Amino acid sequence: MNPKAKHKLQKRSKGFVLSITGLLVSFLFLFPYLSMFSTAMKPNSSNTEIPPTYLPKAWEFGNFIKVFQELPFGMYIRSTVIISLCTMILGLIASLPAGYYIARNKFRGRTAFLLLVLVTQMFSPTTLLIGIYREMSVLHLINSYLGLILINASFNMAFSVWILSSFFQSIPVEIEEAASIDGASRFQTFTKISLPLALPGIVTTAIFTFIAAWNEFVVAYTLASSPSKQPFSVGLSLLTGLYEVKWNYLFAGSLIAIIPVVILFISIEKYLVSGLTAGSVK
Repeated sequence: MNPKAKHKLQKRSKGFVLSITGLLVSFLFLFPYLSMFSTAMKPNSSNTEIPPTYLPKAWEFGNFIKVFQELPFGMYIRSTVIISLCTMILGLIASLPAGYYIARNKFRGRTAFLLLVLVTQMFSPTTLLIGIYREMSVLHLINSYLGLILINASFNMAFSVWILSSFFQSIPVEIEEAASIDGASRFQTFTKISLPLALPGIVTTAIFTFIAAWNEFVVAYTLASSPSKQPFSVGLSLLTGLYEVKWNYLFAGSLIAIIPVVILFISIEKYLVSGLTAGSVK
């Protein structure tokens, strides 16, 4: 075999191995969702069979409709959308100026401030529940959308500031200087020059903040006692009873709740990839 043909064969073999490896890794990530779908399609009695079966003996597509009868699922989804969207908007309003200022100003104590921001990210909401509850009680924000929005936004603030400051640093300052020479004010430079260039970073920050608020459970379970204010993560927990767990409805509701996030990821994928790699190449 001549060297050219040998090299071509090695290249094909390498591509084949990488393709198989990619398929296996993809299957590992998809397997939990396939298991959820299989359980969601089972009759409720099938979930207590001994020995259990992986595939349902009778496919119950109606479980995705019956979950709305078991729970006020539409109300939970509405509350989740309100909390997640408002958390995302409030987080961007607060983190955009902070990230831009940190990226463009070398002030005294800048490193210490960044370390402080990073340290706040290390605290788990679970360890602060008692203090959070007392503070929200004093502010009369228990069982309210505003209380959940403020807590979710504050716990995602550190991540937002770090991502946005890194992205603003990757934008050449000469572009802003050129706009200033042409007569643009600092605010105009920020809104018309920096923000459009930082769009991938903004989208990345927005989507991660949205998903963090969408999936949050512990704080919502503690602060929201009324079903009209509870997100779907709390509502689904009601399907776990003392003597029975309705696994088919639980997984059916979980799959329904995943759909909006999947659609959101697909629609902004190009911005997300460039936002996550911001600052990696100089």
